[in-house]
Amino acid sequence: MAPKTSSNEEEFFAAEEIEKKRKLAFKQAQELEAKQRRELKALHFMKCPKCGMNLHTLKKGTVEVDSCFNCQGVWLDAGELEALLAGGGKQGGAVMGAILNLFKGK
Repeated sequence: MAPKTSSNEEEFFAAEEIEKKRKLAFKQAQELEAKQRRELKALHFMKCPKCGMNLHTLKKGTVEVDSCFNCQGVWLDAGELEALLAGGGKQGGAVMGAILNLFKGK
């Protein structure tokens, strides 16, 4: 005759099984999210947010800016505006300073 398992043991093993399934579902969700991020990046990387055409990298001093030849948009990454201000010289600094002031006012 097989030994009888207690209710506590059954609950323990059921809880263990549920926890394993929860961890598996969480891992699958993370993998799916990472896959979707990679796909979105591949779809949108170096595309103009305004018109969707390809962006081209142009070097201005030590800073590389992304420019769209279709709509003439210029896109800056974090810190690039400040770097342009710092290295723009007297005339370039005045223009870039005026542009920066537009953003600071908001």
